[in-house]
Amino acid sequence: MEKKALIIGATGLVGKELVHLLLEENTYEEVRVLVRRELPIGSNKLKQLVVDDFERLSDYKDYFQVDDLYCCLGTTIKKAGSQERMIKIDVEYPLECVKLGLEMGVKQFLVITAMGANRNSSIFYSRIKGILEEKLATIPFRSIHILRPSLLLGSRDEFRLGEKLSSYLLPVLHFFMQGSLKKYRAIQARNVAQAMYHLAQSNYKGVHVHTTDELEKLAKKSY
Repeated sequence: MEKKALIIGATGLVGKELVHLLLEENTYEEVRVLVRRELPIGSNKLKQLVVDDFERLSDYKDYFQVDDLYCCLGTTIKKAGSQERMIKIDVEYPLECVKLGLEMGVKQFLVITAMGANRNSSIFYSRIKGILEEKLATIPFRSIHILRPSLLLGSRDEFRLGEKLSSYLLPVLHFFMQGSLKKYRAIQARNVAQAMYHLAQSNYKGVHVHTTDELEKLAKKSY
């Protein structure tokens, strides 16, 4: 029997790539997305639910009755407007999603955090990602995959000067990033999406953390 998938954060850099990838593959008979605005994609496999208020995710819990739940939620302090709002998007909403998934019988939860995620970090972004990871580890989910990519490369809807400059510099430095430094290499959003998909087919139990170097290897696998 073919599976169903739900993607949260389908309009982001990785989320958009993931939507196209899952629609291309034959693994899922239905790909669901929760979005604030409808995606301009025509596919019989794609089921879109426009949600204006993510504070009321529990109102849509029936939509979480799928096999695999992919979470690509994330923002910046500039876009969020405040640290409090950023915590909502990067920590509270993903946690609410995994709890709804657990209630509705989801088998696997796959989520993107960040390289350097650590609840004790002095960097706010790394700290909240670390808090998310720590809380996820306490949820009795059958399978949780935490992806920690380095700088994401791809075409964004918004301009980020720091990431734009880094996207030029880091690929040049790839040659020197060997061994333990490989996890700091920039990675294409498409490759992260492919890694997420492959992990969902792996059927591992428990909580697993994956860094950029591993994601690159997973992206090249075929099943």
